[in-house]
Amino acid sequence: MATPLSPQSGTAATPKTIAVVGLGTMGTGITEVLVKAGREVIGIDVSEAQAARCVTALQASTARAVERGRLTEQERADALGRLRTGTDLAAAADADLVIEVAPESYEVKHRIFRELDTVVRPDTILATGTNALSVTRLAADSAHPERVLGLHFFNPAPAMKLVEVVSSVLTAPSAVAAVTDLAMELGKEPVAVGDRPGFVADGLLFGYLNQAAAMYEARYASREDIDAAMRLGCGLPMGPLALLDLIGIDTARTVLEAMYAESRDRLHAPAPILKQFSEAGLTGRKSGRGFYSYEAPGSATVVPDALTPADGTTGAAGRTVRSVGVAGSGTMASGIAEVFAKAGYEVVLAARSEEKAQAAKARIGTSLSRSVDKGRLTAEAAAQVLDRITPAGSYDAFAGVDLAVEAIAEDLEVKRELFRTLDKVCKPGAVLATTTSSLPVVACARATSRPQDVIGMHFFNPAPAMKLVEVVRTVLTADDVHATVREVCAKIRKHAVDCGDRAGFIVNALLFPYLNNAIKMVEEHYASLDDIDAAMKLGGGYPMGPFELLDVVGLDVSLAIEKVLHREFRDPGLAPAPLLEHLVAAGCLGRKTGRGFREYARR
Repeated sequence: MATPLSPQSGTAATPKTIAVVGLGTMGTGITEVLVKAGREVIGIDVSEAQAARCVTALQASTARAVERGRLTEQERADALGRLRTGTDLAAAADADLVIEVAPESYEVKHRIFRELDTVVRPDTILATGTNALSVTRLAADSAHPERVLGLHFFNPAPAMKLVEVVSSVLTAPSAVAAVTDLAMELGKEPVAVGDRPGFVADGLLFGYLNQAAAMYEARYASREDIDAAMRLGCGLPMGPLALLDLIGIDTARTVLEAMYAESRDRLHAPAPILKQFSEAGLTGRKSGRGFYSYEAPGSATVVPDALTPADGTTGAAGRTVRSVGVAGSGTMASGIAEVFAKAGYEVVLAARSEEKAQAAKARIGTSLSRSVDKGRLTAEAAAQVLDRITPAGSYDAFAGVDLAVEAIAEDLEVKRELFRTLDKVCKPGAVLATTTSSLPVVACARATSRPQDVIGMHFFNPAPAMKLVEVVRTVLTADDVHATVREVCAKIRKHAVDCGDRAGFIVNALLFPYLNNAIKMVEEHYASLDDIDAAMKLGGGYPMGPFELLDVVGLDVSLAIEKVLHREFRDPGLAPAPLLEHLVAAGCLGRKTGRGFREYARR
């Protein structure tokens, strides 16, 4: 006879027969993973029609797998034969594990767990798929709280590798071990986390999504520009507003409300627009309309609506730009000069000395040689690009340029001094641009007698590879200057996004609070560096985990940006994490010093 799990009991056997309660998108995806892995699955949904849709979806997905050579016909038939569906929880009586993925409601989930207590064996493990509700609260209401835990898959479950295994203070270690082993047998990567709303991945993700919604609500940038900025500037698979539509705006609001109830961090307080959209039934793809409009409810195809930008350029005509001056001798300056020269512009690359300018041009030559070696450029084309770049040891060489781009150190007084020089040197009508990522563009503009000619052009590093440019207008920038820079971005094959002159612009204003929150998770001993990095790469599709990225960017650079954001927005939630400040004070700045959040081999 089976015995109940207890905190002292040994490792339980890996579950073989598994019931999935709730056969919506997530439940169907989990069911597919399980039957393909050889598990017997009992699919249960209160709606007979939904259960039927689950079977139809599995038939279609396994048929596609056969067409792609991932399954044989026999394997498909065996997998489909391992699923039986019903509408009564009594069908779960023989299950070793029940995975509940019902709607995010305590009332609904409590009702399911109470009924399961009367149906399943005492040693059956009960897992909730919640990402917003307290696993502890659900467990405490169960007759056997030691067997209740969280098992959080990510959507789409067949593709996403991450599974968060969530323990409460009541969970038996044997239950955790059993579902962890199961996750690994399913080909997933389990991460053990404690019970708090959002866990690791969603705990970081939803704060970021909320800030993006608030940015859109403030009309700081268009939905298209916010999404493009994060895709192209950070390498994310989807922009935040498109992702909110996919997740469901109502679901996001529920998760954020649960997070805010625990943290009281204003960054987690749901943006009012999420409530407005939810209550209007504009919940995203599933309703056919959210931040974007879709072809039909459930469709992924975006269709034009009243907010869709018109094709082509509108508004003021731009100024003619034939020659470009780039000020600076560092990596960013040389990369920007290379971009302009490749696009056919005559470029003056000026630095504080002739030697620095020549060294910057040599760096461009090395970059072009790599492109030749990789077959991206011919040797002749590379030579022509290099010939278009004239190094200069004085900014006097900018006298004839149509566009001057400043790419020097992130020091406001140094930049203001340069803009005073450009004001004297550059001809009337020349556009003056700063590549600052965190300083006020208007402060540079006010250093000149022509603030209407000054604009921000924030390139991303490495400039030759990164497609994004944030075009930053101040309240003084002339319309034709803005139009000029947009046209130039198109000619150099960069994707321009418009934003106003405030700290962080789009990308850094959304990226760095997310990085800061990841550091706070480590400070609170909630999860390890490795688990957080794995969670964001596997669960969020991020190209790098937050700590990998912090060490690449530089902890000193990150701290400086965090301080600028905190100073501008005055939000306590944006205060730099003390751990970041301590590491910077200790000289642990990331890869460039050999040690940051991790240690690196010295070159």
